[in-house]
Order: sequence, then structure tokens, then C-alpha cells
Amino acid sequence: MRAALRPRARVVLAVSGGLDSMVLLDAAAATVPRDQLLVATYDHGTGTAATAALELVERCAGALGIEFVGGQTSVPLETEAELRDARWAFLRATAEKANAVISTAHSSDDQVETILMRVLRDAGARGLAGLFAESDVVRPLLRLTRRDLARYARAQGLTWVEDPSNTSPRFLRNRVRHDLLPALRHVRLGIDADLLALARKAARWRTDVESFVATQIELRTFGETAGLDVCASALSARSVTELCILWPAIAAHAGLALDRRGIVRLAEFTKDGRVGSRIQLSGGWEVTRSRDALQLRASNEDKPTPEPLALSNDTQWGDWFFRPASQDASAEVGSDIGSDSWSAWLPIDRPLSVRIWEAGDAMASPDGSPPRKVKHFLSDAGVTGHERTGWPVVLAGDQIVWIPGVRRSDAATVRSGRPGLPFVCEYFNR
Repeated sequence: MRAALRPRARVVLAVSGGLDSMVLLDAAAATVPRDQLLVATYDHGTGTAATAALELVERCAGALGIEFVGGQTSVPLETEAELRDARWAFLRATAEKANAVISTAHSSDDQVETILMRVLRDAGARGLAGLFAESDVVRPLLRLTRRDLARYARAQGLTWVEDPSNTSPRFLRNRVRHDLLPALRHVRLGIDADLLALARKAARWRTDVESFVATQIELRTFGETAGLDVCASALSARSVTELCILWPAIAAHAGLALDRRGIVRLAEFTKDGRVGSRIQLSGGWEVTRSRDALQLRASNEDKPTPEPLALSNDTQWGDWFFRPASQDASAEVGSDIGSDSWSAWLPIDRPLSVRIWEAGDAMASPDGSPPRKVKHFLSDAGVTGHERTGWPVVLAGDQIVWIPGVRRSDAATVRSGRPGLPFVCEYFNR
């Protein structure tokens, strides 16, 4: 416990009130300065035992002089996934607010159960690593068995709450713990050791794959869940089998866990997808093929709505900023407009607005040639993939006069005697 937690500046102890987590609390308090610790308990709303457990943890934390944070569900939770997701959302929010890492009381028995459940789901090597996989969660008790923890709890005279939901056959983990594993141990005494050995091999394999991705695959991330660009040339020569190994590790950089079907579809798309094509993945994600990258994004991202351009103030539209120049600077900015498609002289005798380009949009070229589709201007400029999906056009009235960074129409160039105002566009996602 001392080796795992003392080097951390701040630690959130996930304490449910059960035996294992009360051992975590007691051992942490005995080995780590208490001002480094924060106790977090979540009431899942499963009954009076869950409420009693929260109250017990709050009393014990107070007696130990450790800060306590409690949470409670506001809606009924039924499935194991709902219970787990709600608990982890609370723990991660608490840790983020405290600028801390999370420590749980997972034991060796928890790992055995986890691996067996993943075997039953026919998980791949990445999933079979289970709790041995590298993580931002600290698990100092993972090498100890539940029997070890019970022995410690009795020796320390600890008090805990047994939640009846932990024995309910309604949940798969309880059926594995109380029915399937005892039956397997009866016919194979070494089943626990076998599963742990499998998990260690899988964890080493997983680490090797992640190391390969980190050193051999060029990635560009946009925050924890905003998206990811993957260099297409780094994947194009790989076989579908190799891509099925690489893509789960790649997607993890964007916080996405791929299911088996999604992995296969994504591998095939990597080999066959044309520039501009896209596929949908489960969980509200999609991948688009650009000229140079495979772009992984959340498909339910909020898109900016049409917005008027202000004539006296900056206008922010998503990652785009439109800045009007002062009238005194008009001549200076206007002199640069001929060569810089990131600036334009916009007519102010009609309302100015910005919106996402749409299929069928067209704009006249400065040379007076017939209107040409916006998508062709974007392609010529090398704007493809997700970047092209959200690219703006600027309208004067109902006429497209400017594709920022790409092209202006004749109506967006300086002309003597025409009322206008110079604008500069900046894009902060490039």
C-alpha cells in the first residue's frame, strides 16, 4: 500500500463499505499521510444496505480524519453495466475535481472472475489482460486474495456491510463467483492460477502492441474524447489481420473501446475506403477517410448552427473566428486580399452569415467563370475527411461569397465604390 500510494500527490479511495474496500481504507490510513487521501462512496440505490454502507464509510473516514465525498444515484439502476457506469462516472468526477488518482480494492479473486467472464464472451487478447492492463487506476491489493483481505480485516477488528446485491443471481459476476468458479475449481484445482497466467501473458502482449502503436503509427489526438487522426500511409500496407490487432490500441487513444464487429469493419475500411467515404461505429463514433488520414470522431458531435457575422465584434463559430478589421485598416488589409484566402472584403449592403457548407452549394470564381460546386473547391484545396464535413461558407444575403482558407468569389474582393468591410478568419483546429 505504501509503495503504491505514497508517491501520489492525491488519492481518491473508492470505498463501498464492503470488506475489501474497508481494508483499503484502513491500510491506506496506516501508511499514507491522511491529507493525501480522499474517500469516495457511491450509493447505487440498491437498498437499505447500500445506504448503511455509505453512512459507515462516512463515520470511519471522519474518525480517521480523512475527507469524505458521497454520491447517490438519482434514477433506478438495474443492470451491472448501469451500476458500474454510474459508480465510475462519480469516481472520475471526484478525482478530476481533486486532481487525484483513483485507488480501488480489487483483489486477485476479482481478476480471476473478470478473466473468466471475458473468456465466456470470447474476448481477444487485449480484453483478457483484464485488471493487469496498464491503467490510470491504482490497485494496490491486486496480488492479494479475498481470503488474505478477510484475515487482515479480522486482525484489525474492522467493520463492514454485506450488501445482499452482492449475492443476487441476477448479476453475472455473482453467478460466476458463487456457482461457476466453485464448480470449475472442483474439477480443476489450478483454474485460478491458469486464468491469472493467461491474463499476465495477455497483458504483456497488449503492452507490446501499444508500444508498437506509440512508436510506429503517427497519431494526432484532439483531447481525451474529441477524436483522433491516424496516418493512412502507416496502415495501408498492413493486412486485415494486422489491422484487427492494431485498431483497438489506436482507438484507445481517443477513449474508444471497439467491439469485435467494429474492429473487423474498420480493418476492411482501412484497406478499401475511398477518400471522403465514412463508416459508422457503435457508441456514436465514425471514421472518415481523408487524403492522408483515417479520422476517428464522435458522430454525434454538435455542429455549429448558422450565425450572423458581427460587423463590429469578433464572431466565434465552433473553432473558427471571424474578425472584422477597423475602417482605418481597410486599405492595409484589402491590399493583402488578392493572395490570402483567409481574408476577404465582404459587402455590407446585405446581411452576412456563416454556416456549414451543404451538398449542392456552389460559388462563382473571382475570374467570373460559371458557379462551381463548393465540394470541388474544397477538394482542390486538399480539404477532405472530417475537416471538410464541418467547413464553413460565408454568405452575403443568400449568396455564398467566401470559403475561408479556400476561395473567394468576385463579390468578396475589393472594388471601388462598393460598401464593404475586410474580415480575417482564423481556424484553431488546424
